[in-house]
Amino acid sequence: MRLGLVLSEVGQGLRRNLSMVVSVVLVTFISLTFVGTAILLQSQITQMKTYWYDRAQVAVYLCTEYTTAGSCDQQAATDDQIAVVEAQLESETLAPFIDAYYFEDQEQAYANFQDQFEGNAIAALVTPDLLPEAFWVNLIDPEQSQILTDALAGLAGVESVVDQRSYLDQIFAILNSASLTAVGIAALMLVAAALLIATTIRLSAFSRRRELGIMRLVGASNRFIQTPFVLEGVVAAIIGSVLAGGAVVAIVHFFVQGYLTQTLPGTSFVTVDDALLVVPVLLLAGGLLAAVASNVAISRYLRV
Repeated sequence: MRLGLVLSEVGQGLRRNLSMVVSVVLVTFISLTFVGTAILLQSQITQMKTYWYDRAQVAVYLCTEYTTAGSCDQQAATDDQIAVVEAQLESETLAPFIDAYYFEDQEQAYANFQDQFEGNAIAALVTPDLLPEAFWVNLIDPEQSQILTDALAGLAGVESVVDQRSYLDQIFAILNSASLTAVGIAALMLVAAALLIATTIRLSAFSRRRELGIMRLVGASNRFIQTPFVLEGVVAAIIGSVLAGGAVVAIVHFFVQGYLTQTLPGTSFVTVDDALLVVPVLLLAGGLLAAVASNVAISRYLRV
């Protein structure tokens, strides 16, 4: 098989069907951008889980004069009850599981609440006496929070023992849903790209049907006839894949690292290096998608 002749046929096919080639490039670009974004989003979720779960605290909320949950009966926790809870935290039973803890009184809780909800109308409705005092506990192993719950939940003056990871689970469930949505959209776009590539190849073959007939008459093999068409689809898809890889890297560089890291400095985000690792995956996916779709399309056409 003469490589020069094959490449010449590829070039002619791309020029003759330029509008369809541009369509393939754009659809491949959009679909693989979704694929790359979905991969990085899943990586980001994994990083955030590791980062925040390790920093998640257990809150031991104490009774106020307004609460009835736990052992509370609309009576605020007394100094003796608070001392008992602290003694439990420092006991030989719980101390081996605790990395550190601190006590937050109502004034501190109120100050933190005002900082957290600054600008929100709810901030003006809350007074210090409405907020519970609490012990905030960092565990050596956050997975062992149930030990703290079992030991402290029934003590007098304790309203509840809350593992912050329960809130994180809800957030990550939403992020996972977003990731799955991106994967679903990417899958639909890849199907559309495959169908468009197949249609483009069949139209290209139809426009050169007289040439194909002559090639058959002179004894050209099916492989020789098919190869230029397959390469046309692969070239168009590779261009779209390169653009998708560039878009993914640009999103991480300018938006994630350029904006999010400044807005949320305490959070670990994916880096440009992570995005660069995704680029070969997109190139491989685009090339394989085009090769399979083009080969199937031209093989079916030649059988007609």
